[in-house]
Amino acid sequence: MSDPAANVTNVTPTLVHAKGLTKHFGSFEAVRGIDVEVSKGEAFGFLGPNGAGKSSTMRMVSCVSPRTGGELRVLGMDPETDGPKIRARIGVVPQQDNLDTELTVRQNLQVYGRYFGLSRSAVRAKATELMEFAQLTERADAEVEPLSGGMKRRLTIARSLVNDPDLLLLDEPTTGLDPQARHLLWDRLFRLKQSGVTLIITTHYMDEAEQLCDRLVVMDGGRIAAEGSPSELIRRYSTKEVLELRFPPGEQSGDEVRDLAERVEVLPDRVLLYTADGDAALAAVHARGVRPVSSLVRRSTLEDVFLRLTGRTLVD
Repeated sequence: MSDPAANVTNVTPTLVHAKGLTKHFGSFEAVRGIDVEVSKGEAFGFLGPNGAGKSSTMRMVSCVSPRTGGELRVLGMDPETDGPKIRARIGVVPQQDNLDTELTVRQNLQVYGRYFGLSRSAVRAKATELMEFAQLTERADAEVEPLSGGMKRRLTIARSLVNDPDLLLLDEPTTGLDPQARHLLWDRLFRLKQSGVTLIITTHYMDEAEQLCDRLVVMDGGRIAAEGSPSELIRRYSTKEVLELRFPPGEQSGDEVRDLAERVEVLPDRVLLYTADGDAALAAVHARGVRPVSSLVRRSTLEDVFLRLTGRTLVD
């Protein structure tokens, strides 16, 4: 007789389920019928330009903007009827920091923790833990206003964790930060994922999506243009390598090298040749007497995927 337990499979819980999800603002369709599944423990990304519908989707998931149509379940509940219950179990990092700038770093965390009904002793302990996580312990009693942009962003993320959320939503988490601050923030988010926190991230930075996301969707014009892991999307929509040929603006058409690659993109200052072997393509370019100002062979990235899908640069 077979063991019933042997037929039981471990199914990862779905924290966000959307099917045919839409959002209209009057006659404007911000989100046009998207399907999304986010599983527990993964880092899921919405990649796209400004106006793609990313933030509108996030506002529906975070229960601050009602959906126009379609299905939406967050943590197994309906945002229309269970909004308060959902909000108690999620953390939200908005595009713009909304900290209390006249309070100290510690006070921002303690006051926010009280909104979730935590005791004074519990919020004190939690504030200490989160300041250490965000590398803000030395600024604990400093007012927020004079802090750097990176410090404020880390504090905003720390504050979103005060209720130990099951799901953390981050809307453009590193916009406006310098490279050093961005990489430090990436490290903090990676640590969160390693600890089991489920992340949903919107971004228009392709390197950020590659660094942080297990899986993502590319959005454009309110629709999903593609879905998969970063490596899957690159394999599906691009080539192994890209040869970049730089010319003085307006002095290249791409016609003389168009047959040397699977696909050729002509940009204002360079020509991109998508190929399995960039070095071989470069040798063929030189053999034809084409002399760019400079050349570079690199691996394909999500930027190349986006160019393939939309025919334009990612940042509008």
